[in-house]
Amino acid sequence: MHLWQLTATQASQRMARGELTSLAYTAACLERIAAREPALQAWAHLDPEAALAQARARDQVPRRGPLHGIPVGFKDVIRTRDLPTSFNSPLYTGHQAGEDAHSVAVLRSLGAVVLGKTQTLEFACGGQFPPTRNPWNLSRTPGGSSSGSGAAVADGMVPLALGTQTGGSTIRPAAFCGVYGMKPTWGRIPFDGIKSFAPHLDTVGLFARSADDLRLLLQAYALCDQPAPELAPLGELRLGVCRTPLWDQAEPQAQAAFEVALQQLGQAGVRLKELAWADEHANINVWQDDIMQDGGRSAFWQEMLAQPDQLHADFKAKLNNHLGLTPERMRASLDAVARARMAFEQSMDGLDAVLTLSAPGVAPLGLQTQGMATFNRLWTALQVPCLSIPALWSPDGLPMGLQLVSRRYEDHRLVEVAERLAPLLDLRKTPWN
Repeated sequence: MHLWQLTATQASQRMARGELTSLAYTAACLERIAAREPALQAWAHLDPEAALAQARARDQVPRRGPLHGIPVGFKDVIRTRDLPTSFNSPLYTGHQAGEDAHSVAVLRSLGAVVLGKTQTLEFACGGQFPPTRNPWNLSRTPGGSSSGSGAAVADGMVPLALGTQTGGSTIRPAAFCGVYGMKPTWGRIPFDGIKSFAPHLDTVGLFARSADDLRLLLQAYALCDQPAPELAPLGELRLGVCRTPLWDQAEPQAQAAFEVALQQLGQAGVRLKELAWADEHANINVWQDDIMQDGGRSAFWQEMLAQPDQLHADFKAKLNNHLGLTPERMRASLDAVARARMAFEQSMDGLDAVLTLSAPGVAPLGLQTQGMATFNRLWTALQVPCLSIPALWSPDGLPMGLQLVSRRYEDHRLVEVAERLAPLLDLRKTPWN
């Protein structure tokens, strides 16, 4: 096994035993990047010498925790003090923030290595597309808007990465790239220092190659309950099955793979319960889009005032209220989502998590698309934690993603359920074997 193939947990354990240095692990990731970046184009900003210098420094001081010496990638809407943050926008070419976002500062304080900035859709919500390709098939999108984060983790360039999600921008690229992705409960990781689009929805996202690695990130952000939540034995584990009101928008191959996974879980003793979706909540994706687009009515006002000639038409349309949103419509959408949130969480009584699709199917062909967020928007609107497991595969071997969802503030439980289910699912595939 090459060093770059180690998960963060495996590398951390070796470092703790004195069998691996941060310098060696970081250098291996950089060598993988050098070999693959011309084809994949996952990175917006890299400073290899600075990353190696960080790693050397980590090796010379006592370990601060399990993330000490572990390289991490950061979506290029997340500000960093020592690398540019350009938001994939011509308005911010070479922009240096001079300070870390909260999410970066936490990991840096725990000894992580800030490896580089990953590619994103412009401002994570429109405009200019990133050049990043899917590591499973270079002619396909990696999904977005956290395109580079999903692709870099999937391809072995970095073991962990951060993204963001306002619609489906973490779960969707995790599904398309065949990695673990998690959108925590809204608000649990502060969004300070990140370009915001819709404050009611914006959430820091997590990318990794195992449930153990997601747990390391939850621990870093103090999202793990102590002690760990107790789960019933496998034969008593209860999972809801939610096909959502939009199930007919899923590709037949995704629907078929989902049914196979349910059959595997049922045969292993997992108790499955169909979770009904109330008719009055069927328009939740429309309400989510109202809330999301309303954020755009002010999110880019600064750029409009400063450089109106360079601001992409997508953002001008948002500023000009292209959906014609009214106060009455906004109140109605926000109230409807609040009612749906309470109804969903009540429907979860007695369940350990809910199963659904992460994406409608495989990553679409072409780079001028991010894919559809059909099976993400509703959960983002509900502000609940979601976790994509690389466990569904097309007949051609392309990843699609199996999504776990739970109630707010049950982030830790969701990771524990994912780990419990892992031996029952097909998690063996990677782009390099």
